[in-house]
Amino acid sequence: MKSGSEQLERFLETGWVMRILVATLAVYLLLSVIFGIFWSSEPEPFLVSEVAAQHAQQNNSTVTTGYTTTVALMTVSKTLLDKSGGYLSNDVFPPGVWLDNIPRWEFGVLVQVRDLSRAMRKDFSRSQSQSTEDLDLSIAEPQFHFDNSSWALPDSEGEYRRGIDKLNAYVLRLADTNSGQSQFYARSDNLRTWLKDVETRLGSLSQRLSASVGQKRINIDLAGDAEAQQSTENEGEFEVKTPWLEIDDVFYEARGSAWALIHFLKAMEVDFADVLHKKNALVSVKQIVRELEATQQSIWAPMILNGDGFGMTANHSLVMASYIARANAAIIDLRELLAQG
Repeated sequence: MKSGSEQLERFLETGWVMRILVATLAVYLLLSVIFGIFWSSEPEPFLVSEVAAQHAQQNNSTVTTGYTTTVALMTVSKTLLDKSGGYLSNDVFPPGVWLDNIPRWEFGVLVQVRDLSRAMRKDFSRSQSQSTEDLDLSIAEPQFHFDNSSWALPDSEGEYRRGIDKLNAYVLRLADTNSGQSQFYARSDNLRTWLKDVETRLGSLSQRLSASVGQKRINIDLAGDAEAQQSTENEGEFEVKTPWLEIDDVFYEARGSAWALIHFLKAMEVDFADVLHKKNALVSVKQIVRELEATQQSIWAPMILNGDGFGMTANHSLVMASYIARANAAIIDLRELLAQG
């Protein structure tokens, strides 16, 4: 009778163990590819007014000024975490670790979430610069600034969900018309301050998208001020070009930022309706939203193309830069309009 070790050696010699391992690995890779394709789809937009009304109904509360904007911020943040495949930026296993487009989309959304949460903490919820900040918002805002790639101890999702919970606590107090413990001040100066941050973000994205083909630029950092100085001297003319491997990253980051801004601006239309109507600026907001919605068109190419400006092939980055730049120009005009008496 053969010993156990001899039987094991014979089993290994047959190659069945290796075949099972190879088959298992092949199935795992196939499933990873399938799930990767499924997870690469971007979430659908939602109607901010309907979501706010549903939230109020579920919590037996009233939609007051600021309610729609806060719920829109909460819903965008939840979508970031609960979309197809969940939050992917901190994944360490396939297929999430292989994907880079959706994580960049997530980062674009997260940047806008961070900016709006900061604006709510320091501007929208305070009547003046010396007033006390809201306790829940003071906790929520730094939660969204937590490292977006932390996998564990603690994980990014847990920190962001805590921020969402604090936003929910704030909006429920906001709806309590009897207590007056929390406020949302829909003033033109508050809106202009937040739009200034949006203007800066979109301006940066537009420049990075335009640099996909590379171009020589003249240094205008100190233009307009003869006495201005900077830390170190720069060349009078330099070339700016986005690295080839980062072109699709910048594209999807811009696409994510635009997706979030569409919802935030539509929420502002509701909460700042009187201010916008008085300034005759409601149509300006709608035009900005329309330009940003154009960035969400379906992409039919299998990859982000980077043709020359007037070359034979398309350049998706330049098309995106065009929409972003037009939206940014409209935001600049809107800020000037809001500044008028």
